[in-house]
Amino acid sequence: MQETLIASACPECDAEISLGQDIRVSEIVECPECRLELEIASVEPPQLILAPEVEEDWGE
Repeated sequence: MQETLIASACPECDAEISLGQDIRVSEIVECPECRLELEIASVEPPQLILAPEVEEDWGE
């Protein structure tokens, strides 16, 4: 039995990104074309947004 893939487009370069069946909101994926890290914002329908930059924590 073949796994069904969900597809979405990269918001930066518009490349098609194949996602697995068991994706979750807030999961991070990488665009195979432009290599940007993207966050899954919605599962139904699948929507990708630019992942937030990780900022350094200075103990504040």
